[in-house]
Amino acid sequence: MMATNGKDACGVNEEAHTAAVNGDCAEASPQSKRPQRFTFSSEPSIEDIRRMQADFTDERDWNQFHQPRNLLLAMVGEVGEVAELFQWKGEVAEGLPDWTETEREQLAHELSDVLIYLVELAEKCRVDLPQAVLRKMALNRLKYPASKVQGSAKKYTEYKD
Repeated sequence: MMATNGKDACGVNEEAHTAAVNGDCAEASPQSKRPQRFTFSSEPSIEDIRRMQADFTDERDWNQFHQPRNLLLAMVGEVGEVAELFQWKGEVAEGLPDWTETEREQLAHELSDVLIYLVELAEKCRVDLPQAVLRKMALNRLKYPASKVQGSAKKYTEYKD
């Protein structure tokens, strides 16, 4: 089931939820006038992923190889594999409507590899990712106040008070 903060993805009924799962949620909610955003499932959590990867690594005695530098380089390699999937495609529409199921599945595999390495790197560096994200989002709100940056892609150093 998709995580939607207690609400169905496209409204309040099961049909709307099914439409959202299938990527068909195009109507904006009356309150926001924006299309419903894609949401992730609530499980597994980042901690669950960390634990699963730690067990996987322990079972294979790979901790000797999984030091921060090696994990970083492995993650960068996986990001390169994600980039290869987009290479030569030009602009790609949100939701990847022109992609085949095989291409989507390959993307899911490569993005999963990136996430797994990111979580393991954070573990080895003792960075609590959920808490770090909360702190970073608070900093971003200060650097990019909506009232000042609405609709602009400038870097925060380019804005004048």
